[in-house]
Amino acid sequence: MDPELQQPENTKKKLSLREFLSLGEVGGYFFRRKDPNRPSNINLRMMHGVNKLSIIIFLLAVIYMITKRLFL
Repeated sequence: MDPELQQPENTKKKLSLREFLSLGEVGGYFFRRKDPNRPSNINLRMMHGVNKLSIIIFLLAVIYMITKRLFL
């Protein structure tokens, strides 16, 4: 690799709390516009629906476990 492209280890950028908790790609997965050029069939819609449901259930379980650990 080029020495110009390598970053020294001591110049790591610290993330702010807002950047750390941003939804990023997950938020884009839930809140995006429909693309008219993208093919749509029942199998694809069902797959994305199950994926969204599993993400929601996982996040709810993580929140439950954190609150149970902290408050009970």
